[in-house]
Amino acid sequence: MAETKTKKKSMPKKDQLSLHGVSPELAIDIMRDMLLYRRFEEKAEEAYAIGKIGGFCHVHIGQEGAAAGSIKPLREDDYVISAYREHTQAIAKGVHPNAVMAELFGRVDGASGGRGGSMHVYDKDCRFMGGHGIVGGQVPLATGIAWKIKYKDEDTVVIVYMGDAAVNQGGFHEALNMAAVWELPAIYVVENNGYGMGTAFSRVSKTDMSAKPVPHGVPASHVNGQDVLATYAHFRELIAEVRGGGGPRFVDLQTYRFRGHSMSDPVSGTYRPTEEVERNTAEEDPISILRDRLIAGGHLDQDDLEEMDKEARQIAQDAVDFADASPFPEPSTLYDNVWAEINEHGRLFFDGRERP
Repeated sequence: MAETKTKKKSMPKKDQLSLHGVSPELAIDIMRDMLLYRRFEEKAEEAYAIGKIGGFCHVHIGQEGAAAGSIKPLREDDYVISAYREHTQAIAKGVHPNAVMAELFGRVDGASGGRGGSMHVYDKDCRFMGGHGIVGGQVPLATGIAWKIKYKDEDTVVIVYMGDAAVNQGGFHEALNMAAVWELPAIYVVENNGYGMGTAFSRVSKTDMSAKPVPHGVPASHVNGQDVLATYAHFRELIAEVRGGGGPRFVDLQTYRFRGHSMSDPVSGTYRPTEEVERNTAEEDPISILRDRLIAGGHLDQDDLEEMDKEARQIAQDAVDFADASPFPEPSTLYDNVWAEINEHGRLFFDGRERP
């Protein structure tokens, strides 16, 4: 008698939200965040083009999923420190868009009082410890923050963002070595968009990005930063591990910028092939990817999306109007926050203690 085979019942396929443990409400909230980041940066581009923003300006368009997915799982009392492409990361950590835009405009109501500009947005109340213009300069600072957390027996963590080029800096390796030895609560994140300014990473390194922390004993992982749900789930787990005493972690956060390195840099045609940029813009837009999933799952319709986008555009425009109305710093304040104060013993205070 021939053996009768029992046909297995096919299990229903999980949608991407369920797969990553993200509720529809949270996913919609993340979509709202990313739309704001995109519209904010577009307004920054416009302001730069007409001379409202001076100096350098590096927008985050195309990398919104990296910011939203990695910062959303943090608590308010956790720390973030970054490089100079930090506008959306500051907003994600709670800095008001008005304060960020006013800082880009160099006005007194900016997050840094108009003294930092695009590359140095800072807000200690939100525990956003600044954008930093020196490549890799923020990495040792993040390690210091992590040491402070451990020294004071706190249960917070710090995430530090850097670009591809930072991993070839000496300070990066010294900082990771210290973090590993002291088992510090730090997550070192490379926003790996494939280029250090105008140089492809493959031209300056013989090893893969994920291999960089291995000699120091720091566990490495990678995630697709254009998939904001995967990014959120990845960082949710990492943050819990680090907060629980698991020591430092390194993340190769693979992403892609849709604009040039800075506003003065061509989008394509020089060091990036036009076809590459067009393909990534069409196929790897984190906003479009999440939009399609939400619509396919019946969690969002086109009318909802348009209303959310309208709100994001209004917030971005309000930020521009706020920045425009804010005055420039008075010339008489030029030397404020430049000179350190000396205590009655003739010494500087470096340890944060209150003066008697």
